[in-house]
Amino acid sequence: MAPFLAYEDKGPHAASVLPLVLIHGHPFDRTMWAPQVAAFAPHRRVIVPDLRGYGASPVVPGTTPLSVFAQDVAALLDDLRVPEFVLGGLSMGGQIAMECYRLFPERIRGLLLADTFPAAETPQGRQSRGATADRLLREGMGGYAEEVLYKMVAPYARPEVAAHVHRMMTGTSAEGAAAALRGRAERLDYRELLTRVGVPALVVVGEDDEFTPVSDARAMHAALPDSTLCVVGSASHLPNLEQPTHFNEALTGLLNRV
Repeated sequence: MAPFLAYEDKGPHAASVLPLVLIHGHPFDRTMWAPQVAAFAPHRRVIVPDLRGYGASPVVPGTTPLSVFAQDVAALLDDLRVPEFVLGGLSMGGQIAMECYRLFPERIRGLLLADTFPAAETPQGRQSRGATADRLLREGMGGYAEEVLYKMVAPYARPEVAAHVHRMMTGTSAEGAAAALRGRAERLDYRELLTRVGVPALVVVGEDDEFTPVSDARAMHAALPDSTLCVVGSASHLPNLEQPTHFNEALTGLLNRV
C-alpha cells in the first residue's frame, strides 16, 4: 500500500548513520526544510513529509489532533522501514515531535525542537485558534498569509526567503490548516514529558521570534536533561530558512552527539 503522506526521501540508506526526520510547521510544507535536505542528504538519509492537510498530502477536514499527525509520521516510517531516527520539528512540527516522543520514545534517538513551546493551550488561545480556523474556511489563506508573513520571517529577511514562505502559506489548503488549528488547540501539556526525555536534544529559536520567544526556548532547555540551546541571531520564527548556515551548524552538533 502506498504511504498516506507525500514525502521526500533523500540521501544514502547507510545502516551505520541514523536517518534524520524533519516535521514542518503551520501553514507550510516539506519545502521549508530545503536548506537542511541540501546540507545533510549528501551524508545521511533525510526524510521530510508533508503533514496531512498540507503540501501534496491528502486533505482531511474537521479536526486533526497532534496524535493523528504523530501516528501518520510513524506509519510513514514503518512503510519506509525506518525503525530508529533523529527527529526534528519546528513550531507545530515541534509539538508533533513531542507527541511522537510521548507515543514512541523507543524509536527516537535525538530530538530537535525549533521555535516551539510545550505548554497546553490557554482558554484564550483555544478561542483564537478556533476563530482563525473559521476565518480560513471563510476567506482562504491569502489575507492570513499577508498578515503573518513578517512574523514568520523577520521584516529584514531576504526577499527570496519571504517569497518562499508566502508561497507555502498561500498554497496550503484552508481545510487542512483549519483542521490542524482545531486539533492543536486541544493539545496536551508536554512540559513534564520534557523532563523525561532520555536522548540528546537541541533547542533552537530565532532571536526575534514573536510567536515563540527566546524565554520559551530557555525554559525547554532547562527542562530537558541533556540539551543544548542555540539562539539564532537575525532570524524570527523560521531560522532554518532565514539563517540556514547557523541553524545547520547547530543541527550538526546534535547529530554528532547522537
